[in-house]
Amino acid sequence: MKTMAPQKTSSRLLALLSLLQAHRDWSGDDLAERLDITPRTVRRDIDRLRELGYPIRAFKGPSGGYRLDAGSQLPPLLFDDGQAVALALALRSVAGDGAIGEDAARALATVRQVMPPRLRRRVDMLRVTAVRTPGTDEASPAGTEVLMELGRVIRAREELRFDYGTEPVSARADPAQAAADAGPPRRTQPHHLVAWRGRWYLLAWDLDRDDWRTFRVDRLRPRTPTGPRFTPREIPGGDVAVFVTGRFRGTDGSSADWPCRGQVVLDLPAEAVAPYAQDGIVEELGPERCRLTLGSWSWTGLAATLGHFGTAIHVEGPPQLTDAFAELAARYSSAAASTGPAPA
Repeated sequence: MKTMAPQKTSSRLLALLSLLQAHRDWSGDDLAERLDITPRTVRRDIDRLRELGYPIRAFKGPSGGYRLDAGSQLPPLLFDDGQAVALALALRSVAGDGAIGEDAARALATVRQVMPPRLRRRVDMLRVTAVRTPGTDEASPAGTEVLMELGRVIRAREELRFDYGTEPVSARADPAQAAADAGPPRRTQPHHLVAWRGRWYLLAWDLDRDDWRTFRVDRLRPRTPTGPRFTPREIPGGDVAVFVTGRFRGTDGSSADWPCRGQVVLDLPAEAVAPYAQDGIVEELGPERCRLTLGSWSWTGLAATLGHFGTAIHVEGPPQLTDAFAELAARYSSAAASTGPAPA
């Protein structure tokens, strides 16, 4: 292996690698101009990166060019300071995730070990705690192997059959019996893997129900072999994030908005409401008043949520929200008047 010049060459190689990673094709002249070196030095530095294991391919052109291709082995990775810190923080944020938490924790330990002390101190000062969404099941992660297999069939556009139950695969004492209880396997055309509030979901076209469905990855067990290839369908609206968000909020997926959205004025300061408004909009109206626009899957659900603030509520609209408050008031009044056990 060639002997590299000390710091100057190392810094230049890092800058060259960052350029190759950020853009698919570079001409030799462009790289030389960006790095303020000669084209001959660019060629020598490209050779050095190849010796380190980076698969850099040269292509023909007016002045020649270079492309960083995928390799069969993972070469040594070089990051600038910002990339290294961002990578460590990203790994720390998912280290508690059941799906890939163990792999992320091991990767974080490896990255942290090779960091210079000054970067390690920066990472250690930024403590990140991954908080699971209330209601998620910590004992039911989606396995890395399952995620990789789903990713493969999505890229290959192959139909997928899988057993699907009401409980996570990891919680089933007898997988064969659980598969029998679940009935015939689901037949789908898998399109996307999406993450929603700490869980992985498969967005697929259900061939038996002739409609789009979302499936919790931790509850499915793929069957082999996979089915024939298919032509991908167009996601309604063309935006996966909007479609999935809308489905989870009770709409047909054409909009990410809640099906029910109302507006009220609360006798509370805006700063007291904002932390609990989720994706609602809080407008300050004065020291002790604010306007809250909030959505929900139903009008009664929205009214019940607004009741959690424990203060006077002035409904600005729509009329359906006023009716929902009246309905809840009747229910609560009846509950307050009743005593003793419920009738059989």
